[in-house]
Amino acid sequence: MAALDNVRDTAEIAGNAKYLVIPVKGGVTIYQGALVAIDANGYAIPGKKAAGITTAGRAEETADNAGGADGAISIKVSRGVFVWANTATAANKVGAAHVLKPCYIEDDQTVTALATGASIAGLVVRVDDSGVAVEINPALTAPAAGA
Repeated sequence: MAALDNVRDTAEIAGNAKYLVIPVKGGVTIYQGALVAIDANGYAIPGKKAAGITTAGRAEETADNAGGADGAISIKVSRGVFVWANTATAANKVGAAHVLKPCYIEDDQTVTALATGASIAGLVVRVDDSGVAVEINPALTAPAAGA
C-alpha cells in the first residue's frame, strides 16, 4: 500500500484493547482466572513453562475445549496488572530486586524468576505476601525472534 497523500480516518479500538477474544487450542481447558498464553499457531492455551509462547492475559471465563478442534471455541482474555502466585522454588522466587524487570511463566497461575526454557509473563510491578503483581504488556511478552 502506498503512503498517505491525504487525510485518513484511522480506527481506534475501544478500551485500548483491554479485552481480547482468542480461539482456543483443541484438547485444552482454560479456567477463569488463569494466565493465558498464545501458542505458535495463534491459539489460546493455559500458561505453562515453554519457550516461544506469548502471554495474552487473564482468562475472564472458563473455556472447555477438551473435546474440540483447534479454534472450535474462543475465550475472552483481559490485559492489565494481575497478581499471580510466586514459585515455590526458593532459588527461583521473584523478589524485590525483580521490580520493573520481567518474570516468566511457570504454569497457569504461577510466575518465576527462572528464564531458562520459559516465556516472559510480563513486568513485575510489586512483590509481597499476596503474590507477584505482573503487568501483561505486549511489548514485553512477545517471544524473541527465532524462538
